[in-house]
Amino acid sequence: MDLLKPSRANSSPMSPLGFLERAATVYGDCTSIIYNETTYTWNQTNNRCLQLASALRTIIGVQRGDVISVLSPNTPAMSELHFAVPMSGAILNTVSTRLDARTVSILLCHSESKLIFVDVHSSSVILEAFSLFPPEIQPPVLIFIDDDGEDTENSTCTNDFDFNLEFTYESLLKRGDPDFQWERPHSEWDPMVLNYTSGTTSSPKGVVHSHRGIFLASVDSLIDWAVPKQPTFLWTLAMFHANGWCFPWGMAAVGATNICLRKFTAASVYNLIRQHRVTHMCAAPIVLSMLANEPGINPLSNHVHILTAGAPPPASVLLQTEKLGFLVSHGYGLTETAAMVVSCAWKSEWNKLPATERARLKARQGVRTLGMTEIDVLDPESGSRVKRDGLSLGEIVLRGGSILLGYLKDPIGTSKCLKEDGWFYTGDVGVMHPDGYLEIKDRSKDVIISGGENISSVEIESVLYSHPAINEAAVVARPDERWGETPCAFVSLKPEKSQPSQKDIIEFCRVKMPHFMVPKNVVFEESLPKTATGKIQKFVLREKAKAMGSARLVSRF
Repeated sequence: MDLLKPSRANSSPMSPLGFLERAATVYGDCTSIIYNETTYTWNQTNNRCLQLASALRTIIGVQRGDVISVLSPNTPAMSELHFAVPMSGAILNTVSTRLDARTVSILLCHSESKLIFVDVHSSSVILEAFSLFPPEIQPPVLIFIDDDGEDTENSTCTNDFDFNLEFTYESLLKRGDPDFQWERPHSEWDPMVLNYTSGTTSSPKGVVHSHRGIFLASVDSLIDWAVPKQPTFLWTLAMFHANGWCFPWGMAAVGATNICLRKFTAASVYNLIRQHRVTHMCAAPIVLSMLANEPGINPLSNHVHILTAGAPPPASVLLQTEKLGFLVSHGYGLTETAAMVVSCAWKSEWNKLPATERARLKARQGVRTLGMTEIDVLDPESGSRVKRDGLSLGEIVLRGGSILLGYLKDPIGTSKCLKEDGWFYTGDVGVMHPDGYLEIKDRSKDVIISGGENISSVEIESVLYSHPAINEAAVVARPDERWGETPCAFVSLKPEKSQPSQKDIIEFCRVKMPHFMVPKNVVFEESLPKTATGKIQKFVLREKAKAMGSARLVSRF
C-alpha cells in the first residue's frame, strides 16, 4: 500500500464552484432566485455566472489571483458574483454596504482591488471613496449593478472621475460566453475569498480563505443544520457578512430557492415567509428580537428554521420566536472560520424540559461541527486544558479544515492566531461543561477584572436584556480607583415601555446576579453604536467609559 500515491483522478482540488454545475444538471428547471418580479432557474443562474466569468476574463482582462470587490445588498447579482468571480480565477472580496466612504477606500487600497461591482444605490459612497484614494494608487475599474434591470449607465451614475463606465453589470454579462470553461483552481489551497473583519480602519484584517476551506465549510453547514434538498431560503443574513456563512454556495448544493431581500424589515420578512412558504433563514440575535417583537403577528402556518450566531439570544426572545413557529438553532463561528463551526447540537430529550431550561441549554454554543477536527478551551497562562466544570475560563482554540489561510499582508497577525502548537487562537473566552458542550463567556478584551474577580460582560448583558424596557444593552469596563475596573452598562430603551431609572435597572440586576457583577453605572443612549455587520462597537463604549473618569458608587442600595 505504500506504493499507492495521489493521482489527478483521485486528488482533484475541492471547490464549491462545482455545486453550481451540478445544480444546473439536477435542478435545472427549478427556481434558483426570486427577487421582486425577477425569477431565475438554476439553468439560467449557471449560464449567467458562466457568461459573467467569461466577460471578466475576455473583456475586462481579469487575471488569476486578482481581487474583485462587490458593494451590494442581497440582490441576484450579489448571489451570482459568489460564483462568477472565482470562476474567472479571481478572488472575491465582499464589502459591507454599511461602511462609510473612508473605510471603503482604505479596504480597497489594502486589498489592491482591480475591479468593483457597486449597487447603484451606493454610487455616492463609492465615488467619495475613490476621491479619497492616494494620488499614486489607481482606483479599481467601476461597474454598477442595475436595480431590477433598469438601465443606469447614463442616468443614475455621475462620472466625476476618469472612469470607464462603458458597462453595467447586465450589459457586461450579456457580452460573455455561456459555454465558457471556468477557471478551476490549480490547487484547492488557492485563495478564493477575502473578507475583512469588523475592526478599525487603522489596521485592516483581511481574512483569506481557500477553495478547500470554503468547500468544507459549505458542506459542513448543510450537514450540521440538517438542510434538506430544495429548501426555500430567505436571505435575511447579509451576503457581505462572511459570505453569508457560505450559504450562497451551500444553497446551490441542495438546489434551494433563494429569496433575495434588499432591505430588512420584520413586516417584509413575515410577508415573504407566507408568500413563498420559506423553510430556512439565518439571522443575528437582533433580527430575532425584531421578529419576536413585531406587533400583531399570528403564529406561522409552517415552521421556519432559523440559524443564529453571536451573543446568545435572550431567553424571552427564544421563547417568543418558538411560539410564533420558528425553530431556532444557535452556534458559533468567526470570519476566520468561514462559517459556523460549533453548534448547539440539540438533543430530543431536552424538549421535555421546562421552557426556561430549554432556553438556557440552547444559549450554549455547543459542540464542534463534523468539519472541525478539535475544539478546546486553554488556560492562557499554562496553555493546558481548563477543567470541564462549566466555570473555569480559558481561551477557545480551534483546529479544522475551514480555518483561514491567514491575514492579508499581516504575517505578525497571522502568526499570533495560527500558532506553532497547531491551534487557531480565537481570542474568545469560554468554559467547557461536564457534558462536553462549549459556552462562550466573552471576548478576551471584554472581560472586566474588578477587585481580582473576572466578570463576564455577556452574562450581565443577558440579564439586562431580560428587563422588559431594555431594547439594547452592552457592558464594558470603567476605571475605578478602588476596584481597578467596574461594570458600566450602556442601554437603549423600548419607546413604548415605561422608562426606568438607573436605580431601577441596578436594583433589577441585584436580584438576578452576584452583587460584585452588578453594573455600578447605567448610561442611557438613544441607540448603541454598531459595526458594519450590526455588532455593538464596544471599543467606542470603552472610550466613553474612560472619559467618564473613575467610577464611584452613585448611591448605595
